[in-house]
Amino acid sequence: MDLIPQARLARTGDGRFVVGEGTGLEVGAGAEGAARWVRGVLGPALGLGFDGTAGSIRLDVDPGLGPEAYRLAVTPHTAQVTGGDAAGVFWGAQTLRQLMAPEAFRRAPVRQAPTWTLPVCEIEDRPRFHWRGFMLDVARHFMPKDGVLRHLDLMAAHKLNVLHLHLTDDQGWRPEITRYPRLTEVGGWRHRTKVGLRESPLWDERPHGGYYTQDDLREIVAYAAARCVTVVPEIDIPGHSQAAIAAYPELGNTDVVDTAALRVWPEWGVNPNVLAPTEATLRFYEGVLTELLDIFPGTFVHIGGDECPKEQWRASPAAQARIAELGVRDEDGLQSALIRHFDRWLADRGRRLIGWDEILEGGLAEGAAVSSWQGYAGGVAAARAGHDVVMCPQSQVYLDWRQADGPDEPVPVSHVRTLEDVYRFEPVPAELTAAEAAHVIGTQANVWTEVLDSPRAVDYAVYPRLAALAEVAWSPLPAPRERDWPGFEARMRTHYARLDALGVEYRPPGGPRPWQRRPGVLGRPLDGSPTIV
Repeated sequence: MDLIPQARLARTGDGRFVVGEGTGLEVGAGAEGAARWVRGVLGPALGLGFDGTAGSIRLDVDPGLGPEAYRLAVTPHTAQVTGGDAAGVFWGAQTLRQLMAPEAFRRAPVRQAPTWTLPVCEIEDRPRFHWRGFMLDVARHFMPKDGVLRHLDLMAAHKLNVLHLHLTDDQGWRPEITRYPRLTEVGGWRHRTKVGLRESPLWDERPHGGYYTQDDLREIVAYAAARCVTVVPEIDIPGHSQAAIAAYPELGNTDVVDTAALRVWPEWGVNPNVLAPTEATLRFYEGVLTELLDIFPGTFVHIGGDECPKEQWRASPAAQARIAELGVRDEDGLQSALIRHFDRWLADRGRRLIGWDEILEGGLAEGAAVSSWQGYAGGVAAARAGHDVVMCPQSQVYLDWRQADGPDEPVPVSHVRTLEDVYRFEPVPAELTAAEAAHVIGTQANVWTEVLDSPRAVDYAVYPRLAALAEVAWSPLPAPRERDWPGFEARMRTHYARLDALGVEYRPPGGPRPWQRRPGVLGRPLDGSPTIV
């Protein structure tokens, strides 16, 4: 059984259960969501309606198994999926599909009267972490709604359950906000785009943009929920905000910069144009978040907080007056005050704030959680202070980093991070005590799309490495050096066929295909292994 992620316990027996025209689907209370997926996705792939009586697949819920856990039992005549909750049944159904031939991952049968079978087996499984995430940057390069829905299907196939959607940045504002229409009318597109990183002399002179209507976002959230995935929206403040400032210049530091002259930023890097720390800015973003809370029902809202240069605040009389008014020590304290404001604002509405690890600077808001991206250190500090942490260090799980040290890698970014490197990633640092480690609520891989200008380029960067992250997040693996890399590599040979059936344009093990290369486009490769901090 070449399962990815690997199950905790799997035993095989003799014989196979034939799934065919006579196979029915029996559904217990609480398993209706998984049944809709079986009939609506697996059924068309197999060419079956699951309305027979000769043998059955049964879906049930047994709360005693625990959240997201499942048990799968296949005999020569039946297949039973029992979940600890609705999500557990759904994850069990994903395993059921992996037990079939890779063609089960297509949208329609490719052969007449195919024979589908399941091996006789018993599987008991549950996740290591309850935050198993993927961050998709749709701000730098916009991904149309159907592309996001496709990634949700791919996440579900890998038992990933959190889509962190990076919706705003200097280069684009993607969610419709009805009270502030210029955010998408002006902030939703840029007049041209840097091709490659800053070292590149190339420009794409076509305007680039796009946005999601609120109904688009509701559809994404509903589609995700049907696949047991929670969508966490990210609205970046106070840095990475030039698209918003271009739309509403009063949001910027108008006493330092002519913000009316700013356009949506067409290049990449850390931008000095940040939000003004005023009451008017707070009210503006409260309005933004008010509309988004009506769309995204999940517990967490991500507010960014990363890479906020303080030069404009140091030069701004208004910002300096604000520091004095709030009684904070310096500009780091000012950013902390902004984060604390939204932490309280969200808490008052039953939500929780999460931000990148720079929100530790100047003191962390009491209820905030941390996405630890610069390394382990921020996450360790947060966990020791009693804050929840999602571990996503760039040196381990930034999927826009290059996958090999060769001339054919497209737009090579930073250090090499191979499939094996991601497979050997350990989210919980050894120096944490058991109580501190309990604050590591999960892990995720992040993909930034500055140089990933098409869905095909995103596929290449993300897969197959996201499959390795899925196993790290789900399975109770041994210490990194003790992990069975040859075994995982062998299971991946079957999994590549599943990805092929799903239409994923992953990086082949032997290197990029000719059309996956980007000759002449400069990246920024770094030699050697990254420093792990």
